[in-house]
Amino acid sequence: MMSVCRFPLRVWFASRPLSTSVVLAICMLQSALANDQELTDDDAAPRINMDILKPEQWDEIDTAIDRGLQFLIQHQRRDGAFEANDPGQPAITSLAVMAILSSGEEPGQGPYANQLKRGIDYAINVQQADGLLAFRGADPVLNLTTLYNHGITGLMLGEVYGMSGTGDQDKLRTAVNKALKYSRRMQTQAKRSPGDKGGWRYLRRIGPNDSDLSATSWQLMFYRSAMNAGFDVPVEYIQEAMGYVHRNFDENVNAFVYAQQPGKDRERYPSGGSVGGGIIALAMAGEHRSPSVLQSADWILAHPFDDYNRREHPEDRYHYSAYYCSQAMYQVGGHHWERFYPDFVRVLLDNQNPDGSWDPESNPNDRYAGNVYTTALVVLALTPPFQGLPIYQR
Repeated sequence: MMSVCRFPLRVWFASRPLSTSVVLAICMLQSALANDQELTDDDAAPRINMDILKPEQWDEIDTAIDRGLQFLIQHQRRDGAFEANDPGQPAITSLAVMAILSSGEEPGQGPYANQLKRGIDYAINVQQADGLLAFRGADPVLNLTTLYNHGITGLMLGEVYGMSGTGDQDKLRTAVNKALKYSRRMQTQAKRSPGDKGGWRYLRRIGPNDSDLSATSWQLMFYRSAMNAGFDVPVEYIQEAMGYVHRNFDENVNAFVYAQQPGKDRERYPSGGSVGGGIIALAMAGEHRSPSVLQSADWILAHPFDDYNRREHPEDRYHYSAYYCSQAMYQVGGHHWERFYPDFVRVLLDNQNPDGSWDPESNPNDRYAGNVYTTALVVLALTPPFQGLPIYQR
């Protein structure tokens, strides 16, 4: 099996001189020349096999991504935001920006440079005086989405800062530093249960849990992205968050669960978002082959995405889970990735709409977010092999 090289895909997208199959062939050749042996370290992730799809299938993915990106840029507003209502902003704009970057683009370069700059500026302009990257208001949905907005947008800004050499670095640095302070304040708020220490959830308490793995995974990725980009993120911040992630592995289901306490809404359950988020969190700390990671990857294989826009648990979200699980399985690699990605890709490609979008989430609680949100998530789910975003590089 070959590892994916970091071929400058932005050149391919900017001028289109090569097909995806040619790019991947170059990657595999470079890998074959550089690596004539398999990894033997039990703690290291196996190399990624790129032969799981035929060249024409990689070209289909190329086309689907292009169509998805065209849909996204057609739904960017004059203020730079990608279409969504306030409870979904600026996270949905940030997901759209990361979707473009995941295809191989870079800030300040290429055919989407203007769209990227406008989206990034919008996200920064939303930031509140205390560092919060989200709107405040009376809408009760804002209580549920605010810290998701903050974590996702912080992740995007950290990635952009690490990838960019433009004149916006001072503005980005200021925004990320303020956002890190806000994240830490929310992380260290008093928790009713010791098991919730180190995690995040909502602005105001709902139910028995003060942390959940879905919200915590985004905040942890923000920390890691900022650290990778050179920001001062004390290791204890990450260790405390990792402690919460580890505590959310449930041996009864052999997977990461959403929250510590069951509650009246059955919050102690595994979903694609919690299982994938847990794997990603541990993989970023170098745990690609720990028992909890491998058992959670087995759970993903046992709960595939064959039935488009439908999941078994009523609180699971199809596209949200697709994003998390695809990134997670790429990190695990080996037979887990090989068994997961081909069928997963086929379902997503078969269900892309004529305008390049994917349907809104079928879960009624998330339909408000629309299909800019789901389209950005699917592009991110399709692009792990391209290694466009530093946070997900193996």
